[in-house]
Amino acid sequence: MASALQRASAIMASGTMVSRILGFVKTALLGVAIGQLSRSADAFANGNILPNTLYMLLAGGMLNAILVPQIVKSVQHADGGKSYLNKVLTLVSVALFAVTALAMIGAPYVLHLLTPGWPDSQRMLAVAFAYWCIPQIMFYGWYTVLGEALNAKRVFGPFTWAPAIANVVAIAGILVYIFLFGTDNNPPISDWSPLSIGILGGSATLGIAAQALILIVPWRKAGLSYRPDFKWRGVGLGETGRTAFWALLTATLMTMGGLVVTPIMNLASGEGPATAAMQNIWLVFMLPHSVIAVSLVTAYFTRLSELGQTGNMPDFREAYTAAAKQVTMLMLFAATLMFMAAPFVTRVLWPTGTAEGIEAMALVMRVYSIGLAAYSLMFTTQRAFFALSDARTPFIFITAQLVALIGGLLIAVSFVEAAHIGVTYAAIWTASTVGQSAFALWLLRRRLGSIGGRELLSGIARYVIAAIPTIIVGMLLVGAATRIAPDYGMGLAVVFAFVIAAVMGVIYLVMLILLRVPEVQGILRRLGKR
Repeated sequence: MASALQRASAIMASGTMVSRILGFVKTALLGVAIGQLSRSADAFANGNILPNTLYMLLAGGMLNAILVPQIVKSVQHADGGKSYLNKVLTLVSVALFAVTALAMIGAPYVLHLLTPGWPDSQRMLAVAFAYWCIPQIMFYGWYTVLGEALNAKRVFGPFTWAPAIANVVAIAGILVYIFLFGTDNNPPISDWSPLSIGILGGSATLGIAAQALILIVPWRKAGLSYRPDFKWRGVGLGETGRTAFWALLTATLMTMGGLVVTPIMNLASGEGPATAAMQNIWLVFMLPHSVIAVSLVTAYFTRLSELGQTGNMPDFREAYTAAAKQVTMLMLFAATLMFMAAPFVTRVLWPTGTAEGIEAMALVMRVYSIGLAAYSLMFTTQRAFFALSDARTPFIFITAQLVALIGGLLIAVSFVEAAHIGVTYAAIWTASTVGQSAFALWLLRRRLGSIGGRELLSGIARYVIAAIPTIIVGMLLVGAATRIAPDYGMGLAVVFAFVIAAVMGVIYLVMLILLRVPEVQGILRRLGKR
């Protein structure tokens, strides 16, 4: 079982890595085309915010909470779950169509709420981008449903490789834009035309469409077929609805939180890291989480769902503890690396950026990185609850974090300048996420009686000890690199980032070996046998 999970994790990690690298390239090219801290960049980011937000809600909560545990159970039906999948996909398609139509109608009103203080020209540019981007909602939803069904059938690769296609299409669109309209770190709002708006917004949506529709091929190869079925009774949709209630409540709460946070972030547009820059920094922040934590936990999730549905709690606890330890060990290193390499990564993210802009974005990235391991551990715990068909408890700790985040931000924004809103948000998010992770662990322990807490804490203590000399070496390397080339460009930034990553990785690995960390010992034994 362990080797199967590792193979599945490797397949997903490789797909996610390729996709994220292409996403990084796309973001860097977009920064070259329209800047990172410009009003045009913020208009594009806000125009694209509705489909992106709804996708995060679908993939991160509602559909994950519903589909995998229920599909695992439906596979035991005589038809192998085909009837259930047809009903669910039909229901989701109808709901997506309705949501997309409502979003198109309400886009001007939503963006008016999200962009207080913006000039009308900038807001209208955001609305124009929104009309091109909102159809992504349909394709994001189909991608999530088709992909999660494949995961439940243990066909892991396509779901994580499909986003690479979306990024390739979007990159092509940005290159066409650059060829036709050139590059500018701060393009005037008045320079935008229907053609330039259509190229950027349309290529983004075309990429998401390709990402969803390509999954039809593996869907058929997995022995699945689709026939619209509007009879939504008889295969457990009632239980699905009960599970979905809390996930839907969570999604609604997070959407409301976004309606509070986004306008505050938009106050910084043109002054410092605002919506566009914060989204792109978050993309980098999510890279190690997506490649490592999501891939590993997704592979464990199907196993946890099977154990949860059969009531095998001893093996469930063991599987959860193993996942939590592996995720924390890897993400703690990723956090130290991100903290040290932030200036170089930011330069790659924005090759034409000013020194002041790069410094401001790097500071935000460093503050975010402090909460990376806690965020991935919380994600692991959340999926454990989902595997138990429990979306109510995740609602509790997500609500607690969101209340702390919004409350802290509303208080802090009264005291900080617009240019510092981004880093203030990152600091409050990090503090609230660390508390959220601890709260989620406590709630899971209450649910299961035991989660191997001593073993988990002992492992985390060893990882922290291993990280200390790794951080020290990283600090020395960053200091030496900036002294050697204080005005480094994109090329040197890539070299510095890779060298620092390699050296810090060796130090961390050696420390884990010296501390006799079982997870590393097991990996080394398997490598030795091969």
